Amino acid sequence: MKKATVQIKSQSMQVQDSSDSDEEPNPESHKKSLEKLKKTDPDFYNFLEENDENLLNFEAASDDQESDRQSDSNEDDEKIHTPGALQADSDDSDFENDNYKLDNTKVTLKMVSEWQAELQSEGKIKLSTLITVIKAFNAAMLRVSSDDGTSQGEMKVEGSSVFNAVIQLCVVNLPGAVKKYLGVEQSGKEPQKCKHFSKIRGPLMSYLVDLMKLLLSISSENILGVLLKHLHQMCTFIACFPRIAKMALRKLILLWSTSEETVRVLAFLCILRITRNQQALLLDPVLKVMYMTYVKNCKFVSPSTWPGINFMRRSLVEMYSLDLDVAYRHVFLYIRQLAIHLRNAIVVQKIENRQAVYNWQFVNSLRLWGDLLAVNNRPPLHPLIYPLVMVTINTIKLVPTHQYYPLRFHCVEILMNLSKETETFIPVLPFLTEILAYDFNKKHKKVSMKPLDFSCILRLAKSQLMENGFKDAVIDKLYALMLEYTANESHTFAFPDTILLAVIQLKQFLKSCSVANYTKRFRQLLEKIEENARFIEQERIKSTVALDDESSIMAWETSMKAKGTPLKLFFENWNRINQLQKRKKVTNNDEIAGQMPVIKRRKITEQQVQRPESKGPLVLFPSDSEDDERPNFEADEDEEPPRAPKVKKQKKKKTQRKIAKRNSPPEERDTIDKGDIVQDLSVGDW
Repeated sequence: MKKATVQIKSQSMQVQDSSDSDEEPNPESHKKSLEKLKKTDPDFYNFLEENDENLLNFEAASDDQESDRQSDSNEDDEKIHTPGALQADSDDSDFENDNYKLDNTKVTLKMVSEWQAELQSEGKIKLSTLITVIKAFNAAMLRVSSDDGTSQGEMKVEGSSVFNAVIQLCVVNLPGAVKKYLGVEQSGKEPQKCKHFSKIRGPLMSYLVDLMKLLLSISSENILGVLLKHLHQMCTFIACFPRIAKMALRKLILLWSTSEETVRVLAFLCILRITRNQQALLLDPVLKVMYMTYVKNCKFVSPSTWPGINFMRRSLVEMYSLDLDVAYRHVFLYIRQLAIHLRNAIVVQKIENRQAVYNWQFVNSLRLWGDLLAVNNRPPLHPLIYPLVMVTINTIKLVPTHQYYPLRFHCVEILMNLSKETETFIPVLPFLTEILAYDFNKKHKKVSMKPLDFSCILRLAKSQLMENGFKDAVIDKLYALMLEYTANESHTFAFPDTILLAVIQLKQFLKSCSVANYTKRFRQLLEKIEENARFIEQERIKSTVALDDESSIMAWETSMKAKGTPLKLFFENWNRINQLQKRKKVTNNDEIAGQMPVIKRRKITEQQVQRPESKGPLVLFPSDSEDDERPNFEADEDEEPPRAPKVKKQKKKKTQRKIAKRNSPPEERDTIDKGDIVQDLSVGDW
């Protein structure tokens, strides 16, 4: 067989050589050799049939060779000849061949409505309809990307109405039609495992690539929201193409971290759905990119950026919760990096090393891992609680000055949340009672009407330490944190023992501090703590729980938590009132209430007061029922109207205006005088 193949190949080479020579080739012998080749080596014959049709259609090509020779000899003469099957020299050959013909069909609104009816039909979806709609979408994308605004594909989309109709058709109807064609909902299989997926794989890939291009070129928030909702429906198909999935995730992570709230939420839902469909392949790189993006965007914290940072942190917790084994590797690595930065700051006492720890990126990373471990207190991540607590505590101890009280409060909040959710005892009270040693009796040098808010501050300036608002803010925050922590621990078996040192320091503070506003609040807190301690002691006396029986102690604490403690009830009432005050402060209800519309009334002169015509009593406030008791505002005919106080003579007005006022009835006189004037309010006032 190999010898015959070589022989036929040599003959074909001879045929090609003879075509280049001056001798005319014999078509009959060439035809016989090709028939022989078809029998001896059918694979090679099929190869020639697919790649070199000129060699097989020798009769059609032989007529063109003479014209080619004449065109080569006479280059200046223009010869018109009949093109062959795949002659590259002819400009019209592509339009003569049916296999490579470009229709360049113009899309109309009527065609779009017909496609929509076919996609929405209850019967079977045709593959040709899906491919046609995808080609129309591609033509619309070519119209946007081309310089002259025209599409150069198999279809042509002209006009904004047709463009919008095609985009709306694909966004609304295409996902459901593709799912119906593949039978995804009926079979419950993944798209790539469906029977007809191989037929629509190529057009679907082309559509998703065009959709990614459209998503990259849109900046409007409203349009982005619509496209992201459509993309969420197509996420199951995007996961079938890893390259397109990675392209989509890069854009979605960017929108998740920088856009407005609605777009952020939609982008995260798309990220979550794509990642879950290909979790083994995409979860690890997606978590890495999302964490680095989170750290990059939480460098600067302000009241405007704080909601976005909180959303990114909560959504990252959801992503890490998908696979705790993968999350353990990431959390262990990043907590270790935080510990290395902290160790360098402790060992090398330099400003740059200290700034590597005392910044928002470091604190927000601690808060992220604290929230993650609080939610997932299970064996894979439970051993990481101890290193995170040690890093957070030593961060507080790095520079324990009053300038970094805000940072201390942030770290304490992380530890308190972790202790509450994981039911792990963490000694937080010493870091709060240590602040009570500050001298709150010394007078402030500056007066500030605006109170300090520690939520977006890590370090206080020296000028802020001299203000009266500094001590007020510290006392408020210290009282709130101590009350919350003791309330969370109020049901524990060892509560009277754990708060003993804190009670001693509170009593010392009450003796040393002479500011009544400060001592009043902490005296109340001390009374509630001691009351709760006496309550726990009485309950311990009643019970017969052994101190070495851990399970019985946990059961006792659970029952006490369900029963409720005095300190817990006090904290719940205080927290409810405190939240209402915070909402009131955020919405500025007091300021709005002070800017309500005011009615200004002009004084009525004696000349403007006229008696109405005697047609019976005049009732200003008529009622539906005669029995209603209302004040008597009736004008008696015999009684003269009261005279208004004398006023200074005003400037003369126009004669016509005076006559109109005097002759008009009282009902119309108000509209002419414009006595009631409502003060105008602009949007800025609200």
